[in-house]
Amino acid sequence: MRHGERHRTHRTGWLRAAVLGANDGIVSTASLVLGVAAASAGTQGILLAGVAGLVSGAMSMAAGEYVSVSSQADTERADLSRESAELTDSPQQELAELAAIYEKRGLDKKLASEVANQLTLHDALAAHGRDELGISDTLAAQPVQAALASAGTFAVGAALPLLMVMLLPARLMMWGVAGSSLFFLALLGFLAARTGGVPTMASAFRVTFWGALAMALTAGVGALFGVAA
Repeated sequence: MRHGERHRTHRTGWLRAAVLGANDGIVSTASLVLGVAAASAGTQGILLAGVAGLVSGAMSMAAGEYVSVSSQADTERADLSRESAELTDSPQQELAELAAIYEKRGLDKKLASEVANQLTLHDALAAHGRDELGISDTLAAQPVQAALASAGTFAVGAALPLLMVMLLPARLMMWGVAGSSLFFLALLGFLAARTGGVPTMASAFRVTFWGALAMALTAGVGALFGVAA
């Protein structure tokens, strides 16, 4: 019989990085544009600041994701290495530990022991990594994937406010960038929720609210310094 369920857990690694990158790209670049525009800068100055923010932000996101996820991967490898040594030094103790895990999950003692034996014969390290340490191939850290997803979506997100700067006349720029960025953020929240299989309205509202707050604060700072100048 065909398995009809659709699980999305395998997407969490790249989806988290992609949503973070796109959200940061839209929010940081739109905030930068609004802050510089509020300080009475011209269109060329706004575009220059925005492009610089896009390039530096994408590189920063890639480096940050790679470093942080690499740290997670290093920790996972270290834990698996320790577990491998323990399996070599104390195989019976590790077998009993695995059986106890299954017993706590609801299996009776005899069945838990049999399951632990069978999984140990098949791949002891994989069994302990998955059931004792919570490490699996599906959720394992992938630094390069996270870095590329985050940098790529940041660049796409950052390009959207800059496109509005190029298309809109100066008198409409601030309202146009703010409004379009909020629309893009809501769309991002909706698409991320659909991809992850979660309710869309709450996700769209959450992303839009925090983006609006960031843009409002940055525009306020730009206006304050623009007046002071």
